[in-house]
Amino acid sequence: MLIVGHNEVRALLEEREQDILDLIARAYRLHGEGRSAVPHSVFLRFPEEPANRIIGLPAYLGGSEPVAGIKWIASFPGNVARGIERASASMVLNSMVDGRPEAFIESSLISAKRTGASAALAAGLLCAEPEPTGISLVGLGPINLEVLRFTTARLPSLRTATVYDLDTERAKVFAERARQVVPGLTVAVVDSAAAALGAHPLVSLATTAGRPHMDLSACQPEAAVLHVSLRDLTVAAVLDAQNVVDDADHVCRERTSLHLAELETGGREFVHAEIGTLLRGGSGFRREAGRRVVFSPFGLGVLDLVLARWVRDRANAEEVGVRVEGFLPGGAA
Repeated sequence: MLIVGHNEVRALLEEREQDILDLIARAYRLHGEGRSAVPHSVFLRFPEEPANRIIGLPAYLGGSEPVAGIKWIASFPGNVARGIERASASMVLNSMVDGRPEAFIESSLISAKRTGASAALAAGLLCAEPEPTGISLVGLGPINLEVLRFTTARLPSLRTATVYDLDTERAKVFAERARQVVPGLTVAVVDSAAAALGAHPLVSLATTAGRPHMDLSACQPEAAVLHVSLRDLTVAAVLDAQNVVDDADHVCRERTSLHLAELETGGREFVHAEIGTLLRGGSGFRREAGRRVVFSPFGLGVLDLVLARWVRDRANAEEVGVRVEGFLPGGAA
């Protein structure tokens, strides 16, 4: 069994944004072709602690290098006040020969980076011409930092960021970190979500909201909104926009904004396209003048798989990580 820890994962992924974008795009295309198996995620909730949850995402991705496994990711919002990250994650990869577990990988960075890359791919597809010069970020944790990292890699035209968080001090710390992640970036901290929403035609929402609290009236008329946190937007805001998702069946669950829109309307006609189809060039989707577009990614397990496999392969090639002998019965794996 190969075990790869957080610091090793960080070193392997450092400055590999284009590789990661390519991997995530490939996973989306394969999923769009039906060459994946993505069961519904399992949500473990706690009656005494309703804000906390642990999610299991099993998945299989086919193609020339098939891979299977599961991500186990916990979200404990109270961790932020304790000075530690809200989310923690681990990944198990199974052999496609005998099914045995062959790698255990710390996956918080994998999860954050695949989310950032996913959002960046959508931004590249959905932003109206000309390419935006600025991005607005609402909710300033590790996810939006990765969204910033990957959107600036995908859209080099981005040279300005306007940021907002309920915690003013957190916003200041994020702004400084953002300038380090993207040298030369101009960062403005604003004192309201509305000011951030209206500042640029590209917006990323990555909050910890558990229920809808926001419309898009403050956004520019043709804004592209990366609705990464899935539960920020009111049903009216969803229905008023063009909606792109990663997988309609997955995103319309667990009382996301889109699930609530489905419950209200009785259907999913408000979902206009899936990103895998867009990347394959197989959709007739077109931006409508004067209308906002919202990308709502549930976060498919195949994205974690393809990036974890890449980490595993690089760790093996560079002899990184720890091998535990005798982990399995009847062998030295």
